[in-house]
Amino acid sequence: MVQTGERLASTASERYLLIYMIAVLVIVTTLVIIFFVVFLKRKNKLLLDKIKQQQAFEAEITQAQTEIQEQTLKNIGWELHDNVGQLLSFASMQLSILKMQMSDDVKDKFAETTDALKQSLKEVRSLSKSLNNEVILNIGFEQSINNELDRLNKMKFATATLEVKGEKVLFNNKKDEIIIFRIIQEFLSNSVKYSKAKHLKIILQYESDHLKITASDDGIGFNINTIEKGSGLINMESRAALINATLELTSQPNKGVQLVMEYPYK
Repeated sequence: MVQTGERLASTASERYLLIYMIAVLVIVTTLVIIFFVVFLKRKNKLLLDKIKQQQAFEAEITQAQTEIQEQTLKNIGWELHDNVGQLLSFASMQLSILKMQMSDDVKDKFAETTDALKQSLKEVRSLSKSLNNEVILNIGFEQSINNELDRLNKMKFATATLEVKGEKVLFNNKKDEIIIFRIIQEFLSNSVKYSKAKHLKIILQYESDHLKITASDDGIGFNINTIEKGSGLINMESRAALINATLELTSQPNKGVQLVMEYPYK
């Protein structure tokens, strides 16, 4: 009986010891898991904070670059209007004086030169206005686009048209107008330089919650999958990101280029 009691006591003791060891193991394992989860959460939070800081830094850099570009364009616009414009005006005036002092035969020869000079003066003034933000805000977003298209029609395009759909919505932020206009202007500039297009069209479609802008040309196009991003496309993408707009550029060889941008009003 005594031996049986001792064996039972020993078995119970071993059982309690096993339960104690299992409990300790469960507690340690739980603590390790909790520590690991907390560590992961903290690590993820640090990574997210770092990503947000990087994004904020990049946004500030993009904003600063955009402001510098806008100021540069504004200065160029002033220079064109004040300096180059004045020189062309002076040259035109001098030609007019010379024409008055010449015979009719010679006057006819000066006619083309005078007309070309006057047209150049008009183009310089028009270009200077398109580079100045204050002028763009003053005459309006749509009229600024029309002015750009008028310049292109005079330069090389058979047709360059603007189509407006829907009821016009006023921009909450006037600076967004400038940014969208610059994106369109960049697209037009690239079309002039590279597309060899004859026809160009811009559609402004005012929806209930966003403005959809479609710009397209019928030029030589390119392979969107193999083309290296140039400064023009990078500028358009960075400007679109500033106003939370989506931008998609599509193209195929010999099928022109199309730009689709959606700008949310809020």
